[in-house]
Amino acid sequence: MSRRIFVALFAALFAVAPASLWAQTAGPITVLAAASLADVLPEIGNSYQSATHRRVQFSFAASTTLARQIEASAGADIFISADQQSMDDLQMRGLIDARSRRDLLANSLVLIAPADSKISLTIRPGFPIAAALNGGRLAIGEPGSVPAGRYTEIALKRLGVWDSLSGHLAFGEDVRATLAYVARGEAPLGIVYATDARIEPRVRVVATFPAASHPPITYPAALVRDANPAAAAFLDYLKGPAARAIFAKAGFTPL
Repeated sequence: MSRRIFVALFAALFAVAPASLWAQTAGPITVLAAASLADVLPEIGNSYQSATHRRVQFSFAASTTLARQIEASAGADIFISADQQSMDDLQMRGLIDARSRRDLLANSLVLIAPADSKISLTIRPGFPIAAALNGGRLAIGEPGSVPAGRYTEIALKRLGVWDSLSGHLAFGEDVRATLAYVARGEAPLGIVYATDARIEPRVRVVATFPAASHPPITYPAALVRDANPAAAAFLDYLKGPAARAIFAKAGFTPL
């Protein structure tokens, strides 16, 4: 077979092959996302794959941990953070496509206890959270590396109770680790996002922190520098009606 005939046949096959075949062989889209999205994003990824035949793979951790991974190595296509600061840091270093950046979701901060706990508290300035621990520890995200912990520290300081908790804190490496401390009964109280409390039957919400007690909890998303060109379509999908419905069902507020 001459080279000219071979090229013509290959071009013809490419033209008639199903789009799904080429999507499946093009490699997955890689998303690094905040730990609090670990339940909802895979569902959206499955929905996207069903619609487009394009696979999406996820890695979940504290937002600052993921930002450091992006700084250290290539391979990620999309970053979804639980705070603006982690995304700002990457943008200042030119590691994301700033034009693609958008706010996806909002969340709230809640005080939780084991499901069988009888603790009752109203969150207000000076509320007796230290006494309610009864010698135990308050589980929170590590403020220096976990956005939920940073929001928590700000809220407790604004409410005037942070100093009373000195020596009575248990730090989680991400918000899901914080949730687990309370779910296992290792901490009598913890502070996590409202969406995390919803997915864990072994905890209950004691109270919700007033919105004015901390900065707005928003989730920015952006393409990582040199991202797979196909990733832009999935980022758009995250703002579309199918993804918004799944986010809302999980308790997030789509923006």
